[in-house]
Amino acid sequence: MLKLEPRPELSRFWTFASPILALLITVLIGVALFAALGKDPVKGLMVFFYEPIKSGYALGELMIKATPLLIIALGLAVCFRSNVWNIGAEGQFVFGAIVAGGVALLADKNTGSWIVVAILVAGTLGGMVWAGIVAFLRDKFNANEILVSLMLVYVATLLLSYMVFGPWKDPQGYNFPQSKTFEAVTQIPRLFKGSRVSIGLIIALVGVGALWVFLFRTRAGFAQQVGGLAPAAARYAGFSARRAVWIALLTSGGAAGLAGALEVAGPLGQLTPYVPAGYGFAAIIVAFVGRLHPVGMVFSAILMSMFYIGGELAQSRLGLPKSLTGVFQGLLLFTLLACDTLIAYRIRRKAAAKAVLTTSSLQASTPLTAPVTRSSEGAL
Repeated sequence: MLKLEPRPELSRFWTFASPILALLITVLIGVALFAALGKDPVKGLMVFFYEPIKSGYALGELMIKATPLLIIALGLAVCFRSNVWNIGAEGQFVFGAIVAGGVALLADKNTGSWIVVAILVAGTLGGMVWAGIVAFLRDKFNANEILVSLMLVYVATLLLSYMVFGPWKDPQGYNFPQSKTFEAVTQIPRLFKGSRVSIGLIIALVGVGALWVFLFRTRAGFAQQVGGLAPAAARYAGFSARRAVWIALLTSGGAAGLAGALEVAGPLGQLTPYVPAGYGFAAIIVAFVGRLHPVGMVFSAILMSMFYIGGELAQSRLGLPKSLTGVFQGLLLFTLLACDTLIAYRIRRKAAAKAVLTTSSLQASTPLTAPVTRSSEGAL
């Protein structure tokens, strides 16, 4: 029989080893899942962990998936470290894509390349506005940001559907619910010829460095983290809780909106009802698997994008449902939560624990009985 025993202090080893153990357990469960579905587990694992990295083109597609996940996760890390629970980054991603798409639709053949900057700025501001609604309701009415941000996801998705089914529907699109294809000048510049990887990857990596500096080298970043860990200490130090909420939500909303702009003006090239790809929700897993650290989130974003690509390949090559992607994402999250228990607790055998308890009790009781005996002898 085993029991969990509290550690005297948090384990630094398991802080970093827990995500690795969670990934290994996820892989083992995946092997059992493939076997239960009658598929070769080796082929299944290759689809998820080898195919996405086997060639230069595959790596490029991997980076395309990882870019929005990383950008959104960077913004969410600011929120979560500030103890502000923005669960609606998907809605901010979608609304940023809508605003950016609206700017892209204004372009024509005579528009200059400056339109790319306008598209990215519009997407960022759109995400900030959508997150600003959450911040306003939290600040003025103490509304729960989890519920508000989550409900706004559905509002943004319905707004997108209204636009592509209505005002922005392409009249020459054979009645498909989509906007017209954006002009070539609106295309986000690509890094390599023959690859779809855009400057969004550079923006994401710059964001990694900027977040590291903000969190660990600035007073504002320190204030955000203190407010999340110890609100009373933050108030005593003079840090504004209201300001922390606004900074956290506007930062995460802007990052999600930027990711939406890069997506619609990059790989998609138009607005469709399929803009919501679940990146905003998957980025939550990316943030926590990466331990809310900028560098850690780089690796977790790559891992999560492998799940996305692996799910698509499993559908086309193995005949499995695309929802397998969500299964692996959920498995990774829940196994991580379980493995994180080892940070604060250690596993001990109950019998051994009882023996230690008995020995400690005997040692504690001996000094109490000895003086009584000597006192009795002296009295006699």
